[in-house]
Amino acid sequence: MPIESFNPYTGRVLRRFRPFSWKKTERILAQAHRTAAEWRTTSFEHRAGLMHRAAALLRERQDELARLMALEMGKPVTDGRAEALKCALTCEYYADHAAEFLRDEQIRTEARHSFISYEPLGVVLAVMPWNFPLWQVIRFAAPALMAGNVGLLKHASNVPQCALALEKIFQDAGFPEHAFRALLIGSDLVEPLIADDRVRAVTLTGSEGAGAQVAAAAGRHIKKTVLELGGSDAFIVLADADLELAARTAAQARMINAGQSCIAAKRFIVEKPVVKEFVARMKEHLLAFRAGDPLDDATQYGPLARPDLADDLTRQVEDSVRQGARVELPGGQDRPGTALFRPMILRNVKPGQRAYEEELFGPVAVILEARDAADALRLANDSRFGLGGSIWTRDEERGQQLARRVEAGAVFVNAMVKSSPEMPFGGVKKSGYGRELSYLGIREFVNQKSIWVAKPEKREEKKVE
Repeated sequence: MPIESFNPYTGRVLRRFRPFSWKKTERILAQAHRTAAEWRTTSFEHRAGLMHRAAALLRERQDELARLMALEMGKPVTDGRAEALKCALTCEYYADHAAEFLRDEQIRTEARHSFISYEPLGVVLAVMPWNFPLWQVIRFAAPALMAGNVGLLKHASNVPQCALALEKIFQDAGFPEHAFRALLIGSDLVEPLIADDRVRAVTLTGSEGAGAQVAAAAGRHIKKTVLELGGSDAFIVLADADLELAARTAAQARMINAGQSCIAAKRFIVEKPVVKEFVARMKEHLLAFRAGDPLDDATQYGPLARPDLADDLTRQVEDSVRQGARVELPGGQDRPGTALFRPMILRNVKPGQRAYEEELFGPVAVILEARDAADALRLANDSRFGLGGSIWTRDEERGQQLARRVEAGAVFVNAMVKSSPEMPFGGVKKSGYGRELSYLGIREFVNQKSIWVAKPEKREEKKVE
């Protein structure tokens, strides 16, 4: 079955690729394994020079890359340029800080000299999604390469040209040819790759189901994994919040990437005294978003990445309405089989409804009414996911206290949840485990080796009479 690059806005196939056979895949793996043995011996200074060049190429090619994302998965070009620049910033961040993050850590013991050495593992397999086709990859690749590892990328099958564009950037920057390779393969070859002893670790960003499959395969073969999975982020609005700021940000947070973001705000938990005003303001801001051709700079959101994703979201909404949810803002698909999905708001959402229990991966906002702050916290934590969340209140100290009690990998007070190279990123519960970004991210795929140098043994000299 061919791998297709498909334009969700026009419905046309852009390119078809023949998937790599296992023989070709295994040959690339062998080359990557040989490269890993050499790459690990290079200096941080050498790696940093190449990584800075990769960053420069991302900046130089931002228009080309933005166009490619717009064509392959519907991201507006303005957002695509921002994504390319964020990738460049992250490459520069790790180029500048990797040596510091991985320097030997001295430990005081009874030894003469003892320390922790952070050493590369080798070949790391990355299974990546389509929604941020550059950013999801770079936040793995930049720290992994700077740590002395090499990477094999199994990208989502609807963004093959984005995968190849990233491979070319690293090669044009001067990295060894097989230090970073894109594998145009189906999901059927992921488990054989994980089983191969030359693959030392696996990272996946994707759905809960995909994460479970990769974790199970890695567990059978004792491989380190990092999983960044789904999210149903809580956006808590307390009665003392700046409602206009909260509502405006809420609309932006729900519409990130047409709602196709793991850390997009999805559940809007609002204290009862202000829920009516908040919903009215949020509705106004959502209606102001402009849909259109992703190649047009004026477009603020494009289609979902595939028509079947819009069909699935429509079924979730329709099932929820049958289960008792109420449509506050109509929207959705224009007709079945199309990818454009206009923003919606659902109210009267209760436990047992699909909109309450599941992640809605598209521009559907779920409103949950809370009696007070304690009830808001209960609702926020009443989810199997735990990726991110935000709290809106004029009382900053109270916001921080509540943030500590939200079961999530990141909580923002009076700001929209986002990822940045300086702060660790990842989740708890069904949102996965492990961390990307910051110094924690680069330490995920290294051997944290203890090295112990004993004190010289004291010898008693015999007394000569």
